[in-house]
Amino acid sequence: MSKILIVEDDLSIQGLLHDFVQEAGYSVVLAADGVEALAKYSEQTFDLVLLDIMLPKIDGYGVCEVIRQKSDVPIIMLTALDGEENQIKGLDLQADDYITKPFSMPVLLRKIAAVLRRSSKQNDAPQTMSYKDLTLDLAAYKVCAGTKSIDLTPREFEILRELLLHKGRILTRQNLLQTLWKYEFYGEERIIDTHIKNLRKKLGTADYIETIRGVGYRIDKEN
Repeated sequence: MSKILIVEDDLSIQGLLHDFVQEAGYSVVLAADGVEALAKYSEQTFDLVLLDIMLPKIDGYGVCEVIRQKSDVPIIMLTALDGEENQIKGLDLQADDYITKPFSMPVLLRKIAAVLRRSSKQNDAPQTMSYKDLTLDLAAYKVCAGTKSIDLTPREFEILRELLLHKGRILTRQNLLQTLWKYEFYGEERIIDTHIKNLRKKLGTADYIETIRGVGYRIDKEN
């Protein structure tokens, strides 16, 4: 049985969510503010988090950011804030879905099921990635070009992995900072350029990283 953490400060909505989600066959734990949510998350293992944004003490964005520093547990954000910038902020923090209030409970349950299915498939994913003559061992942080081993730092490996995970898509420096540094170097975007430069030098003739001037970096999809 999947366990879901519901974080909602409106007790009437919290009660409705609890009843519908539990009746759908999930185990439910409740939290009414950001501090309580993080405390319960640190104490237990969850399969999914339903997370309101406008919370007391620590808002949903802050809760999402802290959880993402530790885990890739699926997160669905619930909010009355329906502006595009609010949705983009939630998705930039790597929330898996974003639902605006008022919402349909049957639709929410279907979204929960869909996100859990995607998460299950990811957990069954292979521990290696391949691109042309490159092979990444995701567990051991090793890269090979053909039969030759390439010695990368952990950060260089993570950048290469992110680019390969999003082949064909441009990743901005800010995308990479948010994903890999969690704002530790907020504002110092040029640190990405330094790592890319070192990564290219090590890849040598196997360098497939394209610079999109003024925007970021990309590895094109294979033809």
